Amino acid sequence: MDGEILFLAHRVPFPPDRGDKIRSHHLLRALARIAPVHVGCLGETDGDMAQEHELAALAASHCLVRREKPLALAGIEALAKGLPVSLTAFDHTGLRRWVATTLDKRPVGAIFVFSGQMGQYVPTDFAGRVVIDLCDVDSAKFEAYSVARSGPRAWIDRREARLLAVEEERLARRADATLLVSEAEAALLRSRLRAPAPGIKALRNGIDTAAFDPAAASPHPALANASGPHLVFTGQMDYPPNVAAVLRVAERLLPAIRRVHPGATLHVVGRAPTAQLRKRDGQGGVRVWGEVPDVRPFLAAADLVLAPLEIGRGIQNKVLEAMAMARPVVLSAEAATGIDAQDGAHFAVGADDAALIERALALLADRAAARAMGAAARRYVVENQGWDAMLAPLAGLVGAPAAEAARDAA
Repeated sequence: MDGEILFLAHRVPFPPDRGDKIRSHHLLRALARIAPVHVGCLGETDGDMAQEHELAALAASHCLVRREKPLALAGIEALAKGLPVSLTAFDHTGLRRWVATTLDKRPVGAIFVFSGQMGQYVPTDFAGRVVIDLCDVDSAKFEAYSVARSGPRAWIDRREARLLAVEEERLARRADATLLVSEAEAALLRSRLRAPAPGIKALRNGIDTAAFDPAAASPHPALANASGPHLVFTGQMDYPPNVAAVLRVAERLLPAIRRVHPGATLHVVGRAPTAQLRKRDGQGGVRVWGEVPDVRPFLAAADLVLAPLEIGRGIQNKVLEAMAMARPVVLSAEAATGIDAQDGAHFAVGADDAALIERALALLADRAAARAMGAAARRYVVENQGWDAMLAPLAGLVGAPAAEAARDAA
């Protein structure tokens, strides 16, 4: 391509251990095979900041700054400026200076923005290509939050939804290409714009099928050596839709399953569980593990993986990972969004609590059917969801000629 690439991400793309970082990690690696990449991103923890050596090894240059602005301060700033909190929370003066210097000193021909919070860093006078990966439609997510909540929090969510919708429209008109994780999400964004915007496309998530392979991980001994059945939920456990899904299982699904299978245990696996979830640990067949070094042993030991999300945007990596590990997955329609698999063959979708319970009990009663579903799920992911296939259009999006893109992919 003509020039280098500036890649901006709201979180450091290492390690790829949560949904957004998995996507940004693979995007960054693919872009680095096309042209030199300069990476600007933010970190939130000591672990994030320790990833600087990974950036240095991959990027032509990088700027990793710590996001230290308290959420309350970001909220006050957002109110004063009439902006979404999502933007003020990720606004950093040092990163803005680095972006300006990089664009001034380096022959940057394309800016790739990962997540809408980072669109604020793109100068209005930048003449190169701009690609913005929104991942999903955040404004719709906050609208759903506002319906589920009440009082001041509902007002905050409604405000955030309204202002994010304005920002999403601005970005869609600014970008040469605006990416979403599924065609359904792309269609949703198109439907919410006041006038059509060109370049809105779906770029689906992939999965590392070599890493997420049942042959690559042994079942966790604590599960393998205990009576079951074992039901597993994975994810970032301070993310509200994940918290709500776990509570749904613990309060509405698991009791019914335990009436048939008294030893059934729900294993909640993922970092930063909220206090509300930690209180559930040890109660009513719930085990809250928190952050673990590797989720694969838990998936390998699962009799079922559950994903009954009631608010779901984009493609759920947790579902693809479980499918790649050849596990039978029982999930809501919201969690299945964007995955073109067949209900009943590759996973089991339940429209409501009763249906989810029925699908779970049926698979627990017929282990041969559960194994067949898991095997079919893995075949589907291997054949349809590999990262190389998903990211094949990326070079064209940033302006690399087809011949050059093919050479760099080799």
